[in-house]
Amino acid sequence: MSGRGYTVFDTAVGRCGIAWGELGVLGVQLPESREIETRRRLYQLFPEARELRPPPDIQGAIDGIAALLRGKTSDLSEVRLDMTGVRPFDARVYDFTRTIPRGETLTYGEVAARLKATGAAHSVAQALSRNPFMLIVPCHRVLEAGGYADRISPNGGSISKRRLLSIEGAGSPGSKTLFDVLLPVAPPRPQG
Repeated sequence: MSGRGYTVFDTAVGRCGIAWGELGVLGVQLPESREIETRRRLYQLFPEARELRPPPDIQGAIDGIAALLRGKTSDLSEVRLDMTGVRPFDARVYDFTRTIPRGETLTYGEVAARLKATGAAHSVAQALSRNPFMLIVPCHRVLEAGGYADRISPNGGSISKRRLLSIEGAGSPGSKTLFDVLLPVAPPRPQG
């Protein structure tokens, strides 16, 4: 790869964008309400990037993102990320978040504890709010205490964590979305 490029591509939830450089993916933009807004956001974030045909490794990332947004299993763990300029703590959070399996969630506090940064739940939340690598770093799998699936970071466009978790089929016993909190399912009644 040479230089910096970007492209906008179709997914089941709208037109997403991706920008890349020589070291890997620079950022992913989930769809805004209109494609022009998605393009504007990409330009604001990566003004030096030109619209180009993606090289094979970036096309692989695009295919993986599109599959994930169709509800398919997609492994994005091998996608190279350009973390130049990313704060060291944020990079640790992103690396760990990439290991959270599809359909599972953790809280900001649980991520902090697993990083041996107990008491840093707010710092984890701040790091994930700056996540430029949407879906490749699945920040939608990290929730507030209580399991609230709030709005995703600015690169999340108009899509909520709840919608992304729903697409992935999240719903394991330990994961809650705002929907679960507002309309809880009654536990099964004991037989007898």
